[in-house]
Amino acid sequence: MPVIKVRDIAHARLQAPDLDTMEEFLTDFGLIRSDRTRTALYMRGSDAPHHLHVTELGEPRLLSIAYEADSEDDLERVSSVPGASAIEEIDEPGGGKRVRLTEPNGYQIEIVHGIKTVAPISVKEQGLNSGFHPLRRTGEVMRPPKGPARIKRIGHAVLGTPKIRETLAWFRDTLGFICSDDVYAGDKDNLIGSFNRCDRGEEYVDHHSLFVLAYPPHAGLNHISFEVYDVDDVFMGHEHLRSKGKYEHMWGIGRHTLGSQIYDYWADPWGRVHEHWADSDRINVHNGSNLVPAEIGLASQWGERVPEKMLTRVTP
Repeated sequence: MPVIKVRDIAHARLQAPDLDTMEEFLTDFGLIRSDRTRTALYMRGSDAPHHLHVTELGEPRLLSIAYEADSEDDLERVSSVPGASAIEEIDEPGGGKRVRLTEPNGYQIEIVHGIKTVAPISVKEQGLNSGFHPLRRTGEVMRPPKGPARIKRIGHAVLGTPKIRETLAWFRDTLGFICSDDVYAGDKDNLIGSFNRCDRGEEYVDHHSLFVLAYPPHAGLNHISFEVYDVDDVFMGHEHLRSKGKYEHMWGIGRHTLGSQIYDYWADPWGRVHEHWADSDRINVHNGSNLVPAEIGLASQWGERVPEKMLTRVTP
């Protein structure tokens, strides 16, 4: 049995040497400032969580990934893991409590509970006429808003690691992640990637909240991913970022095979990759786990092949 079963990913915490530049990128990407101090920036989506993305002032690197615990009892349990901190009051906007852990690659994992919520931001829904539902948008013209994508929530983070099996065992045994799809290349024992979901039993969850990618010789962040409202958000967000003429486009637009998301990837000014996606698979305990060859698992159902720079972009 795992020590606890986390509810979901809560936020990512990065470091950057210029908070103004980071805020400009994240605003263009579609996040909204929730708070800012002299040394840290907190960005939210339209849902109620106080923040989804934290940037602290300093040399560019990944500081931590945070996952949400069900209760303070779970914080107590996870604080018994070797090397874990005691339960701490979070001294930053949003408050709450946390336990800090260290995963096998040396990155900090925060288990959080009780971070305050904020009022959700209303987002207008516009239906789509289709061959299946030709009258869903009767009498109404389609005019998607120009500007950044409308980000709803954080979806997942992807870590590259030279010790994939040890890393997976730690996340599964400590935080209760379960395999959705393991990906192999050539021999079935040659594991090169693994999509993992939160174990909420009968409750439907994202296909993955954690993806681990085999990447020797060093560990790092491959990307952070955020859900937007629909396919128009993916395309309009793409057009907005492209119009700025200063951000690196990494991959997309396409539809993944594993997870099924319609995706688009962009790098921040220090090369850290951020993804927009819409329409993910939602699965539960009855969907089980699969072992999938790389030629299927890393392919798109439509869209360009994954570029080499996307597979090898692992930032500290």
